[in-house]
Amino acid sequence: MPPPSLHRAAWLRWVQLLAGLFTFGVAVSLLIRSNLGLGPWDAFHVGLHNLTGMSIGTASIAAGLAVVLISLFIEVRPGIGTLLNMVLIGVFIDVMLPWTPPASGWLAGLGYYAAGVGLCGLATGMYIAAGFGKGPRDGLMVGIHRKTGWNIRRVRTLLEMAVLAMGWLMGGAIGVGTLLFTFTIGPATQWGMNLFGLETTLPAAPLVEERRAA
Repeated sequence: MPPPSLHRAAWLRWVQLLAGLFTFGVAVSLLIRSNLGLGPWDAFHVGLHNLTGMSIGTASIAAGLAVVLISLFIEVRPGIGTLLNMVLIGVFIDVMLPWTPPASGWLAGLGYYAAGVGLCGLATGMYIAAGFGKGPRDGLMVGIHRKTGWNIRRVRTLLEMAVLAMGWLMGGAIGVGTLLFTFTIGPATQWGMNLFGLETTLPAAPLVEERRAA
C-alpha cells in the first residue's frame, strides 16, 4: 500500500522531501559535532579518501553512485529524490556545521548522538514517503528487505556493520559513537518509516500443508 503522503498535492510532497533532506543534514551535523566518532558511512567515505586521495565529498558521491548501480541488480530504480539526496544532504551538512557548536563533553556528545540518530530515522521516513525516490543507500536497504523478507531494522543494521568494517580497514576514524550509530540506526529507521506509513516488515508467507496420497 502506498504511503498516505502520496495522496497529497505535489508541492506538499516537494516540501516534505526537502524538509527530510534538510533534517538529515542537521542530524549528520550533530553526529559530527558530538566528537564521539564518525558514523559507518562517513568512516567509509574518509577511508576511501585516505585510500584514493579523492576529497571526502567526491568519495561520498562515488559511493552513492556505486550503491545505485548495485541496487539496479535487485530491481531498485532511482528517482529524482535519489539524485537530490546525493547532492543536497552534503549541501545542508556544509550549511549547518558552522551553526552547530561542538559538544562540550562526552555527556553532551551522547545527547547530540541520541538526537542525531533519532533525526536520521525521522528524516529517512520523511523523504522516502514523499514518493520521489529513495536515497542511494535507502534504496539498497529496501531492495534487500524485499528480496530477503528481513525487516528494515535487521537489514539497516547489517549494512551499517559491513560498511563500518570496510571503512575501518581503509583507515576511517571510528569511536564509541560509531558503534552506537551502527546498532541504533536500524531501529530508528524502522520507527521513522513506520511513522510515515511505509512498509518495514513483509507479511509471512502462507503455510502450505502437504497432503499425502492415501
